[in-house]
Amino acid sequence: MVNSHLAILKKPYLDAILDGRKTIESRFSSTRRYASGLVLPGDKIFLKESSGPVCAIATAAAVENFADLTPDKIAALKQQYNCHIVGSDEYWQSKANSRFGFLVWLKNIELIGPVRIYKRDWRGWVVLTEKENFGLLKAGTSLRLKTSSK
Repeated sequence: MVNSHLAILKKPYLDAILDGRKTIESRFSSTRRYASGLVLPGDKIFLKESSGPVCAIATAAAVENFADLTPDKIAALKQQYNCHIVGSDEYWQSKANSRFGFLVWLKNIELIGPVRIYKRDWRGWVVLTEKENFGLLKAGTSLRLKTSSK
């Protein structure tokens, strides 16, 4: 079963995904978040700019989940994957004390919309459900504009 998600990204990271420089989305936190373990290969991910519209859909090519992270393990993840995550030094410093996280390899990025949705909470990742989907699941493929080869 393919699930759908909404990922909110700051503009520089969203732009890096759209132009192909960023191929892995990372999420780290000090507490276990709801989405951890719920993102699976093949899932659809709607990409939304922070304080902006939903503007693309991607497919999760692969996912890796982490628990019991330490600053040393975070540093090793930075060393191994940052060329695909394109996180700034400040990003990695802010995540150094995270205990949980996941990486999502992105493929089949397609521009859509832009679609404005009404979302007023601080969640940076939302697992979409039939009850909570901001109209994105219903709109789905009718929003596609063009396909990127990234």
